[in-house]
Amino acid sequence: MGDPLHPGPRRPGVAASAISVVVPTYQRAELTCRALRSVVAQTEAPGEIILVDDGSSDGTAERVHEQFPQVRVIVQSNRGVSAARNRGIRDARGELVALLDSDDEWHPDKLARQVHALSAAPWARLCHTDEVWVRRGRRVNPMRKHQKFGGWIYDKCLPLCAISPSSVLVFRSLLEEVGGFDEDLPACEDYDLWLRICARHPVLFVPEALLTKYGGHDDQLSRRYVGMDRFRIVALERMLDSGCLDDGQRRATLDTLRRKAAVFANGARKRGRIDAAEVVEGKWARFASEWAQATVEADDRR
Repeated sequence: MGDPLHPGPRRPGVAASAISVVVPTYQRAELTCRALRSVVAQTEAPGEIILVDDGSSDGTAERVHEQFPQVRVIVQSNRGVSAARNRGIRDARGELVALLDSDDEWHPDKLARQVHALSAAPWARLCHTDEVWVRRGRRVNPMRKHQKFGGWIYDKCLPLCAISPSSVLVFRSLLEEVGGFDEDLPACEDYDLWLRICARHPVLFVPEALLTKYGGHDDQLSRRYVGMDRFRIVALERMLDSGCLDDGQRRATLDTLRRKAAVFANGARKRGRIDAAEVVEGKWARFASEWAQATVEADDRR
């Protein structure tokens, strides 16, 4: 599939000038300016930078207009991060889209390294990178379960989100093909999208930390919503209904749904949320007989 660290001849059409950067934001004027500074500082400049202000009232759009006149600012009513990203992607002029969350920042050679890698990998339609983690102002080491990979990584996307949106450089045609971010999911929308892409396509991974990902602040979705696995369960159920999985992918998805449903339902019952537990148990019940049959067939093959 090619070596991103030792690329061969460039493939036509892959250049930084073909990239549209899409930055969604809401009520993060200061952080948004930090993120945009990291885009402007790229050693290879993108073709355009789009900021989608999702209904901020803190003067974000005005500050960006003043400090970054080269940025195209789109203001919409508050509809969530998925709607903001999708709006930017729809309005993008470039063949490739680079996503950047407003609380993260890129390292200066991020786009250059990805363009270099994609040029040697004509099979790749999505490229992601490694990252530095900072939590509450201190650098932390990701756990082993957060290790990043390239190639056919669908099974590695099942336990948790295996690709950071801020690391992604992707062909716009691929996002259009799979339908973009699901605007009905209030969280785990990236987990859902990577499942849909990685079930059908291999991805390219550049094993260099090319961005800094900040966490621990109060407005993160992971802090706003308790029991994030309920949204992952929705995504898993949709994948099982999609008809696009091969036998191995389907079995792995069933196994993940079984485990996540059990953990979530057990926790919900302990907190007295019986209705939530029963909803998730009902989702698993739809596929329980298929799981039992798959287990029998696996045992027979041993």
